[in-house]
Amino acid sequence: MTQNPLRIGTRGSPLALAQAHETRQRLMAATGLPEAAFEIVVIRVTGDAVQDRPLSQIGGKGLFTKEIEEALLAGGIDIAVHSMKDMPVEQPEGLLLDCYLPREDPRDAFVTLTAHAGLMDLPEGAVVGTSSLRRRAQLLARRPDLEVVEFRGNVQTRLSKLAQGVAEATFLAMAGMNRLGYADVPARPIPPDAMLPALAQGAIGVERRAADGRAREMLALIHDRDTGLRLAAERAFLRGLDGSCQTPIAGLAEIEGDRLRMRGEILRPDGSRVLADDSTGPLEEGRDIGGVMACRMRREAGPGFFDL
Repeated sequence: MTQNPLRIGTRGSPLALAQAHETRQRLMAATGLPEAAFEIVVIRVTGDAVQDRPLSQIGGKGLFTKEIEEALLAGGIDIAVHSMKDMPVEQPEGLLLDCYLPREDPRDAFVTLTAHAGLMDLPEGAVVGTSSLRRRAQLLARRPDLEVVEFRGNVQTRLSKLAQGVAEATFLAMAGMNRLGYADVPARPIPPDAMLPALAQGAIGVERRAADGRAREMLALIHDRDTGLRLAAERAFLRGLDGSCQTPIAGLAEIEGDRLRMRGEILRPDGSRVLADDSTGPLEEGRDIGGVMACRMRREAGPGFFDL
């Protein structure tokens, strides 16, 4: 393995690198192999190169995966580490995604340098920054008086924008801050009952070539079953709604004993209409639960629901 290391493909952002290093550490622990048996390969992706426009305007979820999957298919890397909330529901032929690491905290966090404790405490007309179409719609549904502005960049960039007065508040994923060790960021977790997160938020997926037996055997050692069951429901819900960065969709699957609870939400982009659903069923039927919920909500929404 040290002569022919397993090459781990990843984006170059601090969070993506942290996720790649976590994957390597788990593989080392599971196999007993040294660090030299695993090589981290950074691949520049379109989503990281474009910072001045909303993702919904430049292509959606595939912006963070396309170049990495091309390298995987071409044999330049052996496995690819992804934030699952960035993954399209359809994969290129020849690739498989059947390994998930234990899920981090899936909640969103309210971030502000002011004394305001949460979204509902902000003054009328306050400026809030986000690059997420989902969060924008959720904000406007709850506080239509707010002004929502485009807000991209890493954690430090966003905090700097807050300090400069570009916005009074923004939102980050708890999972990212936990993985980066940002305990000092002024963030308050938002309960899912108050604001459902992005589907698959907080989950890391590891993709491989379908015919690669070495990668298959190694990844099976670090796969987390519960995360896989939860994501089966969430991604079936996303697939049923044709979800992308152009569609404000939220949802969360949780395991309660031998049952799986799935909550879903779809919103018009301007927050003027919100549909929500909540369903519980046998744990092993998560994919069906998510798919049926999506069909039910599509019927209720009717044509043109996501149109601006």
